[in-house]
Amino acid sequence: MKKNNFKITFLFFSLIFINFQTIVFSEIMLLTGCKNLNDGFIKNEYILDFEKSLMTRNYVYDTKTYKKHRITDLSIKKENTLEKFLYMDKDLIFTDKVGYPQFYTQLVFEKNNPMINIKTVINGEEAISKISTCSKVEIYEKES
Repeated sequence: MKKNNFKITFLFFSLIFINFQTIVFSEIMLLTGCKNLNDGFIKNEYILDFEKSLMTRNYVYDTKTYKKHRITDLSIKKENTLEKFLYMDKDLIFTDKVGYPQFYTQLVFEKNNPMINIKTVINGEEAISKISTCSKVEIYEKES
């Protein structure tokens, strides 16, 4: 009888332990009210989903900036959403490279930091400069 109770107890605790292991925590970092150094926006926000390794940027140009960019590029939209893949290297969060191999750029984020930087690499020479500062940074943990 004691052996049977031990098996039931072992099975019960094993199931509880396995269920706790299947709970997934993921983080989403939301940067809102981002002011760009060069352009004006009515809305400019970044959503970094670390579980999906995806950055989503939602923005709406102000009229002056929209007209400035529209002169040189007719495909510019006043309101747009962009998605880019993310990866982490040490304490920094990078978007995927655009324009690789001789010349490329990528956005650089830090957790809980309102500054957004851009990394530019030309023929192996790299530079990082600030492009935007956000008024609010929030980190959400979702459980599934």
